[in-house]
Amino acid sequence: MRAIRNVDQEAKSGPVPSKRGGKAKVRDRKGEPRANLYDEVTARIIGELEGGRIPWAQPWGTVAGTDAAMVAMPRNALTNRNYSGINVLILWGAVIGNGWPSQGWLTFRQAQEAGASVRKGERGTCVVYADRFTPETEKQRARETGEDARAVPFLKRFTVFNLAQCEGLPEGFGPDPAPLPEREIVPVAESVIAASGIDFRIGGDKAYYAPGPDYVQVPPQCAFYDQVNYYRTCLHELTHAVGHPSRLNRKLTGGFGTKDYAREELVAEMGSAFLCASLGIVPTVRHADYIGAWLECLREDNRAIFRAASAASKAADWLLDRHIGCDATQIPGADGEEGMQ
Repeated sequence: MRAIRNVDQEAKSGPVPSKRGGKAKVRDRKGEPRANLYDEVTARIIGELEGGRIPWAQPWGTVAGTDAAMVAMPRNALTNRNYSGINVLILWGAVIGNGWPSQGWLTFRQAQEAGASVRKGERGTCVVYADRFTPETEKQRARETGEDARAVPFLKRFTVFNLAQCEGLPEGFGPDPAPLPEREIVPVAESVIAASGIDFRIGGDKAYYAPGPDYVQVPPQCAFYDQVNYYRTCLHELTHAVGHPSRLNRKLTGGFGTKDYAREELVAEMGSAFLCASLGIVPTVRHADYIGAWLECLREDNRAIFRAASAASKAADWLLDRHIGCDATQIPGADGEEGMQ
C-alpha cells in the first residue's frame, strides 16, 4: 500500500498568496480566495460521521443500478501506485457516492497520455499533496543567525478523474486487481499476522493490545459469529501494536476515555480498513461507539483526520512490508514510493 508521488503539473500549481496589506489570504490563480484545505476535508469527514456513515468502512456495492467497485485501495491507473492517507478516504467516498466500478484514477493530463480523454462535463475529485516551503524571511533569519531555516508545511491540491469518467481508454487499461477467492482470505491474513513478528496470543474473551509487555491478544475464532471478523479484529489490534516505540513510536499512553485514546482508536480503525482493502477483505467498523469522541477531536482540530490517516497508512505499510512473499500478485499496489499523505 505504498503511496503515489504525483509528478503532473496539476500538483505543482499551488496556491498563490495575496500581496495586499494585512494578513495574507490564500488565493487561487484567478485571484479568488480558496477554502482552507484542512477545513474543507475535515468538514466533509465530519458530515459523513454525523450522517452515520464511516468513510473508511462504507457499505460497498449498495448503489442501485451500478456495477459497484471491488474492495481495493484507490490507485493511479497509469503508474499502478496506491494513494494513501486522507486521499484514501476522499477517493473511496467518491467511488461509493457515484457508484463507479473502478478504483483507478488519472489526472487530466495522464488521461491524454493514455490516449484517452475525460468525458465532457465530468467533474474531477480534489485530492491533496503535503509539501513544505521555506519563506524568504526565514531564509534571511537563518543566514543572520547561522541557525537552520524552518520550513512551513502546506497542502497542494490537484484534480483526478475516475476511469469511469474517461472515454477512449485502451481495452484492458488499468484493471482493478482480481479479488481473492474466499478460501484465500484466511491464509493471506494469517501470513500478515505471522510476518509481523509481534507477540500474538489467542485466548480469553477480549481483543486488545497491551503496550507495556507489547503483545496482542484476541479471542479464538470460534468466539466470532463471522470468521472474517476475527481477522478484521486481528488487523485492528496489530495496527495498535505497530505504534510501539520499537516500531513507529506513536503515543499509546492515553487512558480509556481520553482524547489521546480516541485518536489512537481512529488510527487503528483506519489502519485495519486500509489493510483489509489491500487484502481484498471488506472493511467494517470495529468500534462505532467512538464516533462521538472522533467527532469531538475533528471539530477541535482541522488536521486531526489528516494525521490519523497518515499514521494509519504508515502502520499498514509497516505490516504489509513484512508480509511473507509480499508482491504485486498477492497485495495489489504494494510497490511504489512514499510522499502523498
